[in-house]
Amino acid sequence: MRLKDKVALVTGGARGIGRSIAMLFAKEGADIVIWDVNMQEAEKTCADIEGLGRKAMASQVDVTKYAEVEESLNKILDKFAKVDILVNNAGITKDALLLRMSEADWDAVINVNLKGTFNCTKAASKAMIKQRLGKIVNIASIIGIIGNAGQANYSASKAGIIALTKTSAKELASRNVNVNAIAPGFIQTEMTAKLPPELKEKMLANIPLNKFGSPDDVARACLFLVSSEADYITGQTIIVDGGMVMA
Repeated sequence: MRLKDKVALVTGGARGIGRSIAMLFAKEGADIVIWDVNMQEAEKTCADIEGLGRKAMASQVDVTKYAEVEESLNKILDKFAKVDILVNNAGITKDALLLRMSEADWDAVINVNLKGTFNCTKAASKAMIKQRLGKIVNIASIIGIIGNAGQANYSASKAGIIALTKTSAKELASRNVNVNAIAPGFIQTEMTAKLPPELKEKMLANIPLNKFGSPDDVARACLFLVSSEADYITGQTIIVDGGMVMA
């Protein structure tokens, strides 16, 4: 029960990595708020959380719109009176080679992944500063470190998240708010399941541990960063990739 009586907000928490994070946090004693565009899946996850004996709340939130983010954050404060943890997990991909990538696809990925992280951090940090307590974890990607052909928008957004993490950590440290990032490698989710088999085999050959990660691998790293065990860690990016990228 490392998160007993904490209130955690997980964006994109309905499915995949976000759901694993939300469920693990609940098992460790936290009440959970899920922001997602898929309310049907979000409500299912909330029902599973309530089945563990914790409180849960789901809201349909477009993280690209600050006014909507701020309004939804205030609803959390109205219900729970605080927000202790924020996990910026919401993200999308719209892959194409640089010369074929449309402006709309570039803007969409940057807006959700990077601007969304900024919007949620800005709104939640206001409450955390007043509390003089908070933990923020941003879900980046190894693609933001090494780049990847066909993902100019995604790699730029994730690299931006890593830089935003460092700046946020420096600005909020004096108020006892820790900000860190996790950069997952190849994690088995619905998003990666769509990749062709030959690409998966090629990626597996580059992973020293010779296996793909699971959403739970990311969730456990996230749990460490939001727990008291990581009170002296801020501004860092933890790579969870089976050794694929060794910085």
